[in-house]
Amino acid sequence: MSTRVFPDGFLWGVATSAFQIEGAPEEDGRGESIWDRLAATPGRIADGSDGRVACDHYHRWPEDLELLTRLGVGAYRFSVAWPRVLPGGRGALNVRGLDFYDRLVDALLERSILPMVTLYHWDLPQPLQDRGGWGARDTAHAFVDYADAVSRRLGDRVRHWITHNEPWCIATLGHEQGEHAPGHRDPAEALRAAHHVLLSHGWAVPVLRRNSQAAEVGIVLNLVPPEPASPSPADREATRRFDGSFNRWYLDPIFRGAYPEDAIQDRVRAGHLAPGPLPFVEAGDLAAIAGPIDFLGVNYYNRAVLRSEVVPEAENAPRAVPLPPASELTDMGWEVHPRGLRALLLRVHREYRPPRIFVTENGAAYADGPDAAGHVADARRVEYLRGHLAACAGALADGVPLAGYFYWSLLDNFEWAHGYTKRFGLVWVDYATLARTPKASFSSYRDVISRNAVEDEP
Repeated sequence: MSTRVFPDGFLWGVATSAFQIEGAPEEDGRGESIWDRLAATPGRIADGSDGRVACDHYHRWPEDLELLTRLGVGAYRFSVAWPRVLPGGRGALNVRGLDFYDRLVDALLERSILPMVTLYHWDLPQPLQDRGGWGARDTAHAFVDYADAVSRRLGDRVRHWITHNEPWCIATLGHEQGEHAPGHRDPAEALRAAHHVLLSHGWAVPVLRRNSQAAEVGIVLNLVPPEPASPSPADREATRRFDGSFNRWYLDPIFRGAYPEDAIQDRVRAGHLAPGPLPFVEAGDLAAIAGPIDFLGVNYYNRAVLRSEVVPEAENAPRAVPLPPASELTDMGWEVHPRGLRALLLRVHREYRPPRIFVTENGAAYADGPDAAGHVADARRVEYLRGHLAACAGALADGVPLAGYFYWSLLDNFEWAHGYTKRFGLVWVDYATLARTPKASFSSYRDVISRNAVEDEP
């Protein structure tokens, strides 16, 4: 193998989110979130679990910060729980909730670890949902008030702000497919929700800059590079449709100030939109969404190979992209495909030109647990990391302005609708005792960070 060296100042980190690790849903004045409500609904979480304890990070955060120190990361991406700060979504501020994040930020800086704060990682306060949630334009205004409150308190120390994590998941999984909170199945509401999330981002950016001088502000998108399963026109058309709804529906308004026209027409043909102007877009909205940002966060887990659902398999062209064997799938059923990350980063750089890019999430779910001696030999995750970090190094060689990489996740945690059945962590969490055990991948990533280099295949 050859060695790929990363540039000086490349930011190494890990990522978590509040609902997935914190627990303590009723402590110190925290209010109910839409995920508390969904998890309490029978049949919505695979293992019947909820986030009431999760990893108990709310109480065990000093232990978790020691893990960060041992790992040697330069940055930690975490999210603030909106209902912990504003239990009603708006109105009275819960100072005790903000105190928790204040302590966390100070402790990170004492360890020379940069805090990268995500303001919204899916835990909308339930009172806002009761008034329409992201389907209502007023929630975008409420988000700006929330961003203002948090950045007023933390903005003197936090220099990296993310407005939203994965708007596609918020809109599509939450409002169209019903898998995520609030669990709706309404395509028209999903389109409104997507717009209001993006609009709240655009409105919040200048507020964050005002309250946090010299800060860098961005947004995180989960992006999936699509490939047609064959050279047939039908498969190429399926690929265009997927790209329009999954990737370009979010990239285009942020960087070009417009929704992609072909994707709009796809929605019209599907009956999700009426012909004519988009009913949820008001004057000035797209200009606000397209306001300058300092970086784009890219979450990458897998590519999509698209086969037309219109043309019967027997009439379509022979498959040109083979399906991956089961050995190359994670426990989520996602293909391990590092080359897709390099191609995705290069495409985003060439077509949209964000000033800087961070890989803000990348990781794999594998169930490997402790052996008799207490060691977790997660060899597949070690190889997953090596391959994807080599892809990042390749993207840098291609000229991509990649500034950092954050592995998902530090800890095994509550994996949304999957409950505790999927383990992404570099650290094994025994959910009965909450004991933390660093895995082999923890040591492997620590070595990459200390060397600022990764081994690549020749």
